[in-house]
Amino acid sequence: MLDKLEFIEEKYEDLSHKISDPEIIADQSQWQKLVKEHAGLEIIVTEFRAYKSVLKNIEDSRSMLEESLDREMEDMVKQELVELQEKKESLEQELKVLLLPKDPNDDKNVIVEIRGAAGGEEAALFAGDLCRMYIRYAERMGWKVEMLSSNPTDIGGYKEVIFEIDGKGAYSRLKYESGAHRVQRVPDTEASGRIHTSTSTVAVLPEAEDVDVEINMNDLRIDVFRSGGHGGQSVNTTDSAVRVTHLPTNLVVSCQDEKSQLKNKEKAIKILKSRLLEMEIERHNAEIASDRKSQVGTGDRSERIRTYNFPQGRVTDHRIGMTLYQLDSFLDGDLDQMIDALITDAQAEKLKNAM
Repeated sequence: MLDKLEFIEEKYEDLSHKISDPEIIADQSQWQKLVKEHAGLEIIVTEFRAYKSVLKNIEDSRSMLEESLDREMEDMVKQELVELQEKKESLEQELKVLLLPKDPNDDKNVIVEIRGAAGGEEAALFAGDLCRMYIRYAERMGWKVEMLSSNPTDIGGYKEVIFEIDGKGAYSRLKYESGAHRVQRVPDTEASGRIHTSTSTVAVLPEAEDVDVEINMNDLRIDVFRSGGHGGQSVNTTDSAVRVTHLPTNLVVSCQDEKSQLKNKEKAIKILKSRLLEMEIERHNAEIASDRKSQVGTGDRSERIRTYNFPQGRVTDHRIGMTLYQLDSFLDGDLDQMIDALITDAQAEKLKNAM
């Protein structure tokens, strides 16, 4: 590990000189690439330098103990040595995590797709609750949200809703949310007070950039049609809705939220690109069997990952066995405690596999 960290520090220093070179600065494309690489190494180098400082202090403290010290000073040095040893072990663990291979999609924006599954209208209502939960979380994080497509129901839920969250590291925080979310509660329409169980599915896709997915426009069939359902005066007056079919994979995306046919087409293609990228990620993951066995799960939409129990006011993540008795604040976007636990569990699994 130390050899690898020394190499990273040397590379970081080399990059520091390069990004200050006027000739490289003149080539903005090259300069931006090097700046991004430099920034990516900075946190590792900072931790490594702190680690080396602790090692030096440990060495100095041990040297002091070899000298003639009075009892009080000796006790003080020994206590300092204990604290330094704990700090050393903590930094070693942090450095091991930092050296784990990074998901290349972690810094990307995400496209979130939520659909009501089993449970009819109640599932659609729960899909609406999940939509608001993730939007509230995005607001807490200072991220921007843009609605891409929605199919609302008459009583306030969604059969399907798709939106983009624009923020650095959005995928790294939300990627473990993919899967089936189960709700247990008494529906407003249930006169007998019987608890119903319904599910909605969530898919979190990294936003695909042009370098990730290249689409041949000849592979697309684009149909336009008249919008239906909710949408105000523009609905059913013009052929503004767009359906895009990717012929090689038979993936179909429809958008009708915008009044402009062009905007609906742009949004549909954006969603399509992210779905194609997701397919590529799934194909890659399928080749790495150990990663697919992670306790955090595969992210498969059919995998039940979490239960929201309203009578008990609890939310339970089945992958890590974590239960929080703060359902109201969780649905209001207070997700960090659960997300941090999921990330820690995934890192622990990667460390175990690496060993």
